[in-house]
Amino acid sequence: MKKNIKRKPSFLESFVLTGIALSTLMYTVVILRGDAHIPLILSATVISLFAVFRLGFKWDDIMEAIGQGIKDIASTILIFGIIGMMIASWTMGGIVPTLICYGLQFLNPKYFLLLSMVICSIVSLSTGSSWTTVGTIGVVFLGIGAGFGVPMQITAGAVISGAYFGDKISPLSDTTNLAPAVSGAQLFDHVRHMLVSSGIALSISGFIFFFMGMKYNSGNADLSLMLEIENIIKSNFFVSPILLLVPCAVIVMGILKKPAVPSLFLGVILGAVCSIVFQKYKIADLVDTLNNGFVFESKNEIMSTLLSGGGIQNMMWSMSLTLCAICFGSILDVTHILHVLAAKILTIARGTKGLIICTVFTCLGVNLITGDQYLGIILPGKMYRKSYEERGLAPQNLSRALEDSATVTSPIVPWSSCAAVMVAALGISTISYLPYCFFSLISPFVSIFLGITGISITKRTDMKK
Repeated sequence: MKKNIKRKPSFLESFVLTGIALSTLMYTVVILRGDAHIPLILSATVISLFAVFRLGFKWDDIMEAIGQGIKDIASTILIFGIIGMMIASWTMGGIVPTLICYGLQFLNPKYFLLLSMVICSIVSLSTGSSWTTVGTIGVVFLGIGAGFGVPMQITAGAVISGAYFGDKISPLSDTTNLAPAVSGAQLFDHVRHMLVSSGIALSISGFIFFFMGMKYNSGNADLSLMLEIENIIKSNFFVSPILLLVPCAVIVMGILKKPAVPSLFLGVILGAVCSIVFQKYKIADLVDTLNNGFVFESKNEIMSTLLSGGGIQNMMWSMSLTLCAICFGSILDVTHILHVLAAKILTIARGTKGLIICTVFTCLGVNLITGDQYLGIILPGKMYRKSYEERGLAPQNLSRALEDSATVTSPIVPWSSCAAVMVAALGISTISYLPYCFFSLISPFVSIFLGITGISITKRTDMKK
């Protein structure tokens, strides 16, 4: 019996297969305004069939790769569920309403967007988690912004911009540790190097949000809406500074470098306690809310929308999208399709500027194709590491390019797990908030600019021994 021999796909085969997959995804999400689940499954099926019948793979190879991929994101799926429960318990427990109420009293509408970005940067830097930041303080800023008359999608853009800046440079972040690990850089060399590109991108974003916020000054803010929101909150929830201890506890857990799962679950427990002790809900109501989400009914549609959501069931869309994306990405990885494309791109890189530009676009391509920021860091990192070494470039140049393009653009790829978390936490579609995620949109261009001009590009001789 003739034994099948595995082979790598040709560049043309890889290009056609990924082109079909990406076109299907873009058409469904952008044109049809549909979900990415079905095109991801169909694309995974087509590539699997091609791998089995044309590349010599067995079905067991495909299933093993998918199984390993799902195993690798098991903790991520768990975090999805915990974030859902935390949002529900924090709303039910009066924590989110309290933060909204105090925020309306102390924040200036004119500087609201800028401060939202800055505060989210600080929280994310402290915790090392953009997901935690968006799922907690980010939800609060949506409510405050609504009181100031700021469109939710713009507030979401400011929140995500700040959260991903902090995540990107925090030594506690997984991606901040992953990028130097695959490129061969030291962690703090990597962080210092990123401060240049990230600082420029954040500064530009800050200026944009500042000028956008000028139209929402105190004189133009809808004070009647602000007062109505405060009255609705105070008439339906117990509001007290003591409730602020709950988010403080979660932030402290992050600062102390405690694992994400127990830290977030502590937030769920504290929120549940507040629901029973301060808001006087019954245990049966709490159990139902943790599963199905909190439902707030009000004549004010804004408040009904803002204070309803969370729960495990409301995170199922995000969980299923993540599972579909990881299956698709695992198949692309095991069949070496992405490796073939990246190797071809590497052949056209000329000089330092060409190498950095190729790195950025490869990361963007992997993000778009797989919807996975980790693959967007790992695959290009492995592919280009030797080239950076051969050209005498310090590894932190590579690690910075990886994060400038893979990490920060993940929340604006509609079928990525990061975007799924943003959508689930904020209740706003990726397409709606994407134009206002200025930090994510600007960062790759800053990285390319630094590569072309040679600014902040270090040689290996500059590295510490």
